[in-house]
This record gives sequence, structure tokens and C-alpha cells, in this order.
Amino acid sequence: MICKICGKENLFIFKAKILIKYDVSYFHCPNCGFLQTEEPYWLDEAYQDPINASDTGYLQRNITLSQKVTILLTLFFDKDKRYLDYAGGYGVFVRLMRDIGFDFYWYDKYTQNLFARGFEYKEGMKIEAITTFESFEHFEKPMEEIENMIKISKNIIFTTELLPSPIPEPNKWWYYGLEHGQHISFYSSKTFDFIAKKYNLYFVSSGSLHILTHKKISNFSLKALLKLTKFGLHKIFQKQLKSKTWEDYLSLSEKI
Repeated sequence: MICKICGKENLFIFKAKILIKYDVSYFHCPNCGFLQTEEPYWLDEAYQDPINASDTGYLQRNITLSQKVTILLTLFFDKDKRYLDYAGGYGVFVRLMRDIGFDFYWYDKYTQNLFARGFEYKEGMKIEAITTFESFEHFEKPMEEIENMIKISKNIIFTTELLPSPIPEPNKWWYYGLEHGQHISFYSSKTFDFIAKKYNLYFVSSGSLHILTHKKISNFSLKALLKLTKFGLHKIFQKQLKSKTWEDYLSLSEKI
């Protein structure tokens, strides 16, 4: 099977049972470190509900990420520019960031926008940076999705769990998501280094939060700043911003 990232030949490594009934083959690329399933014929079934029922951390993750991203956007980017949450789900993150004071917009091909209605991304908008959380592992055509994002902005802040080394067996890593069948693409730091080099970007990473960017940001700076979230650094920056909650209410009320 051909690697969806670098185009080299993949190696079969194991089979795993997805959705408790499909025996699916997994292939690993020795060139770029990417792990992928065979062509995912089960996705229509897996996405009967786009946000899987076992994702109990959905709301808490969005709250925590809003705090971390507040720090990143204030220190590394222009906080007054427009931002896009790509594969934004129900729009929770966009609403949180607008409540903080950032001009965020929403885009998702598969999920209904419930919380950020009226702030959908329109083609041609100038975007300072993209956020996209827990989406890379869902990409059936990862390079196509990445190129779509890079056309919008060369700054992408995202989360996904990096593939451990050695590669865990199917029953030894929860992130395979065998029970819901939606995770089909898995990346190592080597994979993202390959992607960054291909598009002339930098890759920086701290835990499961990563950035592909044209800016020079050190791993040390990223890790140090994210640790300060625990001490409330984001609250200091939030005081410098004006929430858009009331402004958005007035704007939407006029449209209605």
C-alpha cells in the first residue's frame, strides 16, 4: 500500500477489529513514520454521529484549548486579525474564542454548526492562523486537507496524539479508536517534520498540541508558555481583549 503522506511503499504491521466487526489492516511507512489503515470502507457507518459518543472530553478539551490558544495568539500572532477553526465541530471553540475577544470563524464539512451560527468562514477571508483540534487522525486524504489549510493560512495550530515508538499493538493504545472507527491516520514527529519541510514550514510541538508555521517558534518557548496556563497566564491576556459576546448578540439580532 502507498503512503498517503510521502508516496513511498508502506509495510503491513497488524490487523485490528474496528466497530467490533471489521478486521482492518494497518500499514506503516518507514520513510516518513506515518501509520494508516487500509482504505476505510466503514466510514459511513462510523460517522452516523459525527462526534463519537465516547468523546467525553469534548467540552473540557475546548475550554482548556481556549486558554492555551489565547496565550499563543497573543504572543506569536496578531491578536486583532481573523482566525479560523477548521473542522470546527459544533462551533463550541469558535464561540469560546469570540467570547474571549478573538475574531474567530467556523468551517466543517460534516458537522452542523450549533454554537457559532452567523460566523461561518467565507472563501477569500484573510486568516492569520487556523486552529483544528482532533481532526488530523480523521483525515482520509491528509495531504489534500493540509494543502487546503495552507492555502488559507500558513499557520496551523492543531492537536493530535503522536504515534509512540515502538508502535503499540491494537489493544495497547486508546487512540486507535477501534470502538468508533473514525481514527484512520496516525502521525509521528517524523511525519510532521516531513510535512513541514515539504511546505517550507516549521514544526513545533508540546505534548499533543502542535504548530505548523512559517514563523520561528522554539519548542522550548511553546512548552514553557503552555505550562503557564496552569498559573493563569491566559487570564492576564484576556483582560487586554474585549469580549465579542454582546457585539455578536446585537449583530445577529439585527440579521434575524
